[in-house]
Amino acid sequence: MAVVFRRIAIWAALVAGIAPLSSLAKGESEERPNFLLIVFEDMSPHIGAYGDPVAQTPVLNAFAEEAVLYERAFTTAGVCAPSRAALAMGVPQQSIGAQQMRVATGVELEDGSRLPYAAVPPSYVKAYPELLRRAGYYTTNNGKTDYQLAVDSYRGGPFTIWDDSDAAHPWRGRAQGQPFFAMVNIMETHESWTFPLDLKPDAHPMAERLGARLREALTGRAQVHDPAQVIVPPFLPDTPLVRQELAQMLDNIHYYEQTVARLLAELAEDGLADNTIVIVTTDHGDGIPRAKRSLYDAGLHVPLMVRWPDGQGAGTRDGQLVSFVDMAPTILELAGEDVPEWLAGRVFLGPETGPERGYIYAAMDRHDAQQDFARAVRDDRWKYIRNYEPERPFFRHLRFRDMQRSMQELWRLHEAGELPPRIQQYFTAPRPEEELYDTWADPYEMTNLAEDERYIRMLDRMRGALHRHRERFEDLSVGGELAMVERMWPGLEQPETSAPVMSETRAGLVRLTSQTPGASIGYRIDGGPWKVYVEPLDLGVGKTLEAKAVRYGFAESPVTQAVGD
Repeated sequence: MAVVFRRIAIWAALVAGIAPLSSLAKGESEERPNFLLIVFEDMSPHIGAYGDPVAQTPVLNAFAEEAVLYERAFTTAGVCAPSRAALAMGVPQQSIGAQQMRVATGVELEDGSRLPYAAVPPSYVKAYPELLRRAGYYTTNNGKTDYQLAVDSYRGGPFTIWDDSDAAHPWRGRAQGQPFFAMVNIMETHESWTFPLDLKPDAHPMAERLGARLREALTGRAQVHDPAQVIVPPFLPDTPLVRQELAQMLDNIHYYEQTVARLLAELAEDGLADNTIVIVTTDHGDGIPRAKRSLYDAGLHVPLMVRWPDGQGAGTRDGQLVSFVDMAPTILELAGEDVPEWLAGRVFLGPETGPERGYIYAAMDRHDAQQDFARAVRDDRWKYIRNYEPERPFFRHLRFRDMQRSMQELWRLHEAGELPPRIQQYFTAPRPEEELYDTWADPYEMTNLAEDERYIRMLDRMRGALHRHRERFEDLSVGGELAMVERMWPGLEQPETSAPVMSETRAGLVRLTSQTPGASIGYRIDGGPWKVYVEPLDLGVGKTLEAKAVRYGFAESPVTQAVGD
């Protein structure tokens, strides 16, 4: 497929203060907008501004008064790595081989062993932070990447995406006047921050470290939310341990929303608030059982708030459907960058948004060693889920999730035969092949209407929507994970990117190329920081040039070196 681009106009209201990307060559880069993308972990809209009657979130409430609040934003998966892959790449994770949780766990081979691998997108697909970096943006991340594009997927990834993938500060390392795109992950709302303090060391390889971290963070911390006051969703048992966990989850949001306050204060302190678009969201919904690792709204529905530098839209609410794949084209447009046609999403801000999205889509696949394969589509009211492997019960043992008190309670009550039918159904097989929910009447999606003849027309409509989406985007789960990996890594060996070849242009500049289709090339001079290659370089006499290349999912190439003469 050839790369086709379309020029998207910058939002008219910003034109007066923000120059297009072509201004980079004219020294006007400071006029382009900065972007600060703040991503909480494992968090549904437990924010007072979203109507949560229990959550104490004064910082996020105040931010909502300065921002546009999107009421119907959804991730593409109820678990971090696949969701983050779609967020970074702007396409459904199952279309690029990034749908399993995680690639680092590995595909099961015929002998029962597991082979870690990396997703290999089509050669023309690039992460949008790399596209911004190529356009002159300083791009940073603060540790967790998890895009599934490298075997070390949690913190690793193609080196060309970020100027700094483990930045000590989001923007203070950039050159003077350089615009920035910074992604800041707030890890302390992750499900693991609700685990009990007395984790048994043999519960999981990470248990001892997680327990020590929790004891350090929580010892002496005042409890803000009363377990007696929390709302227990109907898919969990109402027990004291479950309530304690939910209260701790809300406390984590309350304490670590202070990160948002600090970042906003630093923007103002550095004189950047008037030219920075601030986006606050989460990587998926709550980290509790039947929310995380699911296709229900409890796992997909997320907060999304956008603060504009000039305050436009402050305090307003927007009810359009927004998918995580919409983030890439929207940010590229607002930066004045070309928006590739292969992106799956739509621009959801500004005058060029076009028709509103009719549906959002999501996928559920393997979690650790537990195989699964399900897809979902949702409009503003109805949710349809298609389970392609219904012979597997929804709840199965996952060592990481089993460290949660709520999951331990579910197992205890299940084994005692004391769960009500509405919860017991998640332990039984086969699951329904199809699920249909009226989210207006049934927001927790507890009553499956797929076999109710009164909704047959709605069922057919949602089936059709899912079918059209799967026709548009190839689903690499079809045929199994092993077949997918063999396709991406022939012979089950990671391909290596061809090393950059250096040649001289007629103007005496150094051109870098790689024979690997779709390879991104990086370079550095005299041992300085790695930069992404965009155009031929002027290498001074005696200067040492090093270059290496990487195609996403391939091993990095060897380094090529030359000295200017």
